[in-house]
Amino acid sequence: MAKHGKTHRGIKAQVADKVYDLAEAVAFLKAHPAAKFDETVELAFRLGVDPTKADQAVRGTVALPHGTGKAVRVIVFASGAAADAARAAGADVVGNEDLIEKVKGGWTEFDVAVATPDAMKEVRKLGKVLGPRGLMPNPKTGTVTDDTANAVKLSKAGRVEYRMDRNGNVQVPCGKLSFETPKLLDNLNAVIGAVRGARSSSVKGIFIKRCTLSSTMNVGLHVDVRD
Repeated sequence: MAKHGKTHRGIKAQVADKVYDLAEAVAFLKAHPAAKFDETVELAFRLGVDPTKADQAVRGTVALPHGTGKAVRVIVFASGAAADAARAAGADVVGNEDLIEKVKGGWTEFDVAVATPDAMKEVRKLGKVLGPRGLMPNPKTGTVTDDTANAVKLSKAGRVEYRMDRNGNVQVPCGKLSFETPKLLDNLNAVIGAVRGARSSSVKGIFIKRCTLSSTMNVGLHVDVRD
């Protein structure tokens, strides 16, 4: 296990053994930056679900009211009018067979991949490349669609995807530490609301067992997300 640096250890020593109010946690991270660059703020959830049951899987997207704070690179697998619409909407790269071959060769310099239903017949073959990176287009996240223009615009505007891992954990980027506190809180509450709303009716007991707020190089703060 890698050892944390002096700055991280110094900040951790100031963390109280308690559950923080969300605004209080944001204030703490802002007052104790752990890096010289603008860190990404992230929420991590430990969910009270059974990861082996498909009907309890948690996956979806949420539009951050104030964006992610980073330029989102979007590619689109499409042809014809759908391809033209994607280009007009600001997609970074648009293609079909040619783009599929490029990605098949290992190119993954993008953040979001969108595909039309027709293109997915071939895009599915990219599972080994896109799957492990969480980049495979999926109807549940709005990235398999004929309305490529809207998908591109939403992704560029700050729509982020969240999905549960095999242990029932969900991690979601929520913006940058440099964001004004009210804007960052708006983004954080949007994410909390989306994850809470993804609860399956088959889940019994406490759904969000634990929620932790952190930034790229910083400590994690246990935050209160009770209804």
